[in-house]
Amino acid sequence: MGDRDERTARPRPRTVRDAIRGFYAVLDRDDEALARSLAGEARVLQVRIKPSAGRCDVAELVRIARMARRVCDDAGAALIVNDRIDVALAAGADGVHLGQTDLPIEAARRVSGKLWIGISTHNVAQVRAACDAGADYLGFGPVFATSTKQHPDPVQGVAGLRAAVAAAGDRPIVAIGGITAANVDDIYCTGAHAICAISAVNEARDPRNTARQFGAASGAHRARQNAT
Repeated sequence: MGDRDERTARPRPRTVRDAIRGFYAVLDRDDEALARSLAGEARVLQVRIKPSAGRCDVAELVRIARMARRVCDDAGAALIVNDRIDVALAAGADGVHLGQTDLPIEAARRVSGKLWIGISTHNVAQVRAACDAGADYLGFGPVFATSTKQHPDPVQGVAGLRAAVAAAGDRPIVAIGGITAANVDDIYCTGAHAICAISAVNEARDPRNTARQFGAASGAHRARQNAT
């Protein structure tokens, strides 16, 4: 009970800028224990249940997203739902994250109400297009080689991420793809606002401790920046 009380004391992010910083966690399965481990160490938790995780209809997605909403409320984290605006609205999420082949931002904005809209981008041209269309934040990658996707986009590298940050201006960017605790400093030196690591955290023997390491590395980098 004390662990839950400690997390409840952390205020939930109310703006996208407050949420998109530090460790950005992704829940990729129906697992409340994992959700609590992730949300306890992250500013934001994205529900991203893909078909490869097994058959999952809309009702199941809503159930998982509502579970994640409760977990995020307990932990003081924001909730994002991948791909599905309908599920995000039904679960009371803070935002939705869309890919390059999902509903265009202009159309999504008409039906998404006050949801934050994040867009996955894989090159500078897509970054500029998403910003012009009004995205609230961007995912960018893969920065390094990744095994999370079956058909990943070309690796962009640190230089590509730096160019994306410059092109995005004041839009927060989440770096994703092959990120480990060892390369966190390289990521943040580009100006990226947040990091997302899925396999490195979710498949770890102790996901919460690994998530805590990513969060601590993020905080340490910010502290060094503030000290200079």
